[in-house]
Amino acid sequence: MLNEPIQKASEEELISRLHARDASAMTVLYDMYSATLYGVVLQIVKVEEVAEDVLQEAFVKIWNSFPSYDPTKGRLFTWMINICRNQAIDKVRSKEYRVRGLSDELPERSKPGFVTEAIKPEHIDVRAIVESLSPEQKQVIDLMYFEGFTQSEIAENFNIPLGTVKTRARSAIKVLSRLFKGRA
Repeated sequence: MLNEPIQKASEEELISRLHARDASAMTVLYDMYSATLYGVVLQIVKVEEVAEDVLQEAFVKIWNSFPSYDPTKGRLFTWMINICRNQAIDKVRSKEYRVRGLSDELPERSKPGFVTEAIKPEHIDVRAIVESLSPEQKQVIDLMYFEGFTQSEIAENFNIPLGTVKTRARSAIKVLSRLFKGRA
């Protein structure tokens, strides 16, 4: 079983099967995306056992909320990254996590220019697209989407007015939206 090849399917086929509540499609989805999604979660929670739990919770949430997924609003992988990222952030902010002493005080990731390696965004061409943003927009997007910072945390930790952070994020999202539509 360990040497079985990873099952693959087109995104459209997976979406169709998942909307039809085909449980075997969930296995294919997990095989195709779990390693990358685990990297996203681990970058935020920093503890392997916690990352494994969060990933499992995220896949349960993906299955349970799949009827609300709308392919016209974004790619399946992007939707799943957001679920995983939000689950991880919720875990880090949870009282249980803080009481266990697992949360870090702004580690090296808070330094401008820090690049996350575990996410492997080159697999989905996100890094190349993000590189086309202005340096200010890129910093905000990197911190928000790859590092799990909130807009308030970015403003506070980098001494940038909150309104400026929000404006940069909004304008970056508009640029990225146009760029992603151009690739679809």
